[in-house]
Amino acid sequence: MVKRMIAPSLLSADFGNLKSEIEMLNASQADWIHLDIMDGVFVPNISYGFPIIETIKKYAEKPLDVHLMIVEPQKFIQEFKNAGAYMLTVHYETCTHLHRTIQQIKSEGMKAGVTLNPHTPISLLEDIICDVDMVMLMSVNPGFGGQQFIENTYKKVLRLKELILRKKSEALIEVDGGINYETGKKLFDCGADVLVAGSFVFNSDNPSEVISRLKYS
Repeated sequence: MVKRMIAPSLLSADFGNLKSEIEMLNASQADWIHLDIMDGVFVPNISYGFPIIETIKKYAEKPLDVHLMIVEPQKFIQEFKNAGAYMLTVHYETCTHLHRTIQQIKSEGMKAGVTLNPHTPISLLEDIICDVDMVMLMSVNPGFGGQQFIENTYKKVLRLKELILRKKSEALIEVDGGINYETGKKLFDCGADVLVAGSFVFNSDNPSEVISRLKYS
């Protein structure tokens, strides 16, 4: 059963009015608040760290969906728990010992997810799919908002859905990047559960309405 959840990405929010942006999300149909954490090493950009996340947590009434685009994420699991993360997602490409990292996240009481870059095949998840709570597929190259959607993502969602069903996994499918009404509807139709939308939500005249339409259109 597709859940149709929306996780707006705060990276595209107005940081000069962060409290009011979060309050808007609290009052909206959004399910989670998505946080993109970048280190300038794994991806060519730097976002924000623990003090900002703790501030977001203070005002957020929705669970924090934290996407780590950083090398050696296993070093910071405890800190992200303390900062208020609900779902902590690490990149397959950064984890030499992925199973151990997933177990570490779960041992701290968080949900654990794994993210795949656009070029990383679904088949690599064969032996971990039953251990994760969510798989996030990047539908753009990670590092910057506002990029064009990569069309191959639809096929990846279908392949991932097939793997989840075959292995009897309960993992959710999240897709991040290039989300709009057209791509969002197609992704939900393919079996995605959660859509991450940043610039499409926050650059609109009525972000709340956009969230609602993404979820129910």
